Parts: sequence; structure tokens; C-alpha cells
Amino acid sequence: MLKKGSKLNSILTGSCPRCQHESMYTDKNPLHFSKILKMNENCSHCGLKYQIEPSFFYGAMYVSYALNVALSVAVFFIAYLFIHASLKTTFIAIIISNIVLFPYVLRWSRNIYINMFVSYDKKFKK
Repeated sequence: MLKKGSKLNSILTGSCPRCQHESMYTDKNPLHFSKILKMNENCSHCGLKYQIEPSFFYGAMYVSYALNVALSVAVFFIAYLFIHASLKTTFIAIIISNIVLFPYVLRWSRNIYINMFVSYDKKFKK
């Protein structure tokens, strides 16, 4: 499933989208809030510049919005339709899930956004 060379591998691990050898972030743990968005300038293996252009990751906000909507809809269906929780409890569950998963959604949105523009390149395999 997370085979090297797949977009899913790069998105879920936060690795360089071109060579998938190292993490794009200075700290791999998204729960260290002070370093959550600190990224390396370039990949030390293939030299890919992560900040492709100034303000490149502003587009990741749209991806983040889509991920949060998808998460909210999923939690709504699970809580309201399957567990039969009240509407108030369902909305509390949506808010809590968005707060708890915020650091992951933030990183995944950046990972998805850069993977839209950069593809895996086999010549950087080693």
C-alpha cells in the first residue's frame, strides 16, 4: 500500500515527493506545535526546493478546507446515522475531531498540494 514511488506514500509519510528519501519537515512529529510547519529548504538527496515559488503553500489552504469538510461529513455520518447520537452530540463530535486531527490535516494538506505539482522520479531511487 505505501510502496515507494506512490503518491500515497509521500502524502502520508511527508517525504520528498520526487525521491521519497527524507522528510520535508525538520521535525517529523506533527504534534510538536511550535515546529509543525517548519520545513527544510531543499531535499538533501535530490535537491528539490520545497517552496517552489513565494507563498506556494497558500494553495494548501484549499486542500485543508476540503479535508476538513470530508472529515466533518464522515464524523456526521458515523455519529448521527450509525450511532444514532443526538444532533448536539454529533456537532460536538465534529468539533472535537477537527481539533484533535488539526495537526495531521495541516501537514496532509501541504503534502497533497506539493504532490499535485511534483511527481516521483525513478532516477533518484538510490
